[in-house]
Amino acid sequence: MHPVFAPFRAPLLQQPAVATPQTEALDRATAWLEGVFGLGPVAVRRALLSLALILAVWFLRRLVIRIITSRIEDPRTRYGWVKGTAWAAYGVVFLLLGQIWLESVRNVGTFLGLLTAGLAIALKDLITNMAGWAFILTRHPFAVGDRIQIGEHKGDVVDIRLFQFTLLEVGNWVHADQSTGRIIHVPNADVFSEPVANYTDEFPYVWHEMPVLVTFESDWRRARELLQSALDAIAREIALEAATALRRGSRKFLISYRHFSPRVYVSVEDSGVCLTLRFLAPVRQRRGLNERIWEAILDAFAEEEAIDLAYPTRRMFINPVEGRPGARAPWPPPSDPLTPPRSAPG
Repeated sequence: MHPVFAPFRAPLLQQPAVATPQTEALDRATAWLEGVFGLGPVAVRRALLSLALILAVWFLRRLVIRIITSRIEDPRTRYGWVKGTAWAAYGVVFLLLGQIWLESVRNVGTFLGLLTAGLAIALKDLITNMAGWAFILTRHPFAVGDRIQIGEHKGDVVDIRLFQFTLLEVGNWVHADQSTGRIIHVPNADVFSEPVANYTDEFPYVWHEMPVLVTFESDWRRARELLQSALDAIAREIALEAATALRRGSRKFLISYRHFSPRVYVSVEDSGVCLTLRFLAPVRQRRGLNERIWEAILDAFAEEEAIDLAYPTRRMFINPVEGRPGARAPWPPPSDPLTPPRSAPG
């Protein structure tokens, strides 16, 4: 036993020379525990000492947390202090309990080695989760407050613990990556077996696309001009902010974009001409930007006589009548010499 713990253990592990009311009460409690649990006197006294140690550390941590929460208003800083004091308390209790129960193991390194070897065999999944926790804290694939996707689960990280981390879910049945209100607990070991996508680490912007479909008869060139004007008015400033964020992010990752300005691309779909708006959006503002841009588009198209929004429809196209003059089929169609002529009706 380390000398520093001797003053705390001696009164409990040795019979006092002079009986006092306190020691008599302790003896009665010890005798009662021996009868109930069938433990020896030494084991009972060690259990009482362990309980006293845990209560003392718990009370001290609660006192520290109360002082911190009364003086720190920032939620992120307060959360860091709460988690840090929790891990410190766990470490202190773990080491002191080892000194109380394992007298023969004087070397803390030997004690930790024996304990780790036993746990690795009996608690494989828990050990893997602890390794995942260490990986998260050292390599920082994500932190509290980041928006991530791991496997099929996507959300904001709201807590990281020894065996699991917690997500406030976004997406799923809710559109535009908004919160569903569900809490998802994910084992830390999943960081080794599932790909992790981080939406906010170093570069908190994503490329967003909005398809706008106009009819074939519409003036698509004029429609593209209106869409580009709406994008420039709403998203160009965001593109400048993203360029600044990219310069910071490129110090850690090889992120390189040549163009940040919003653009409109033209393509043809079955039901009309598709004008796709592509622009950078902050991760948590996609739906708001989407709404603002659509409002501007609808207002602009409402003032145009030559632009109509398209939608999937079925129409009949008579080529000899509607086709281009040089691509029309002959009408009436020539008779097939192998097909006998039909008799006139009636």
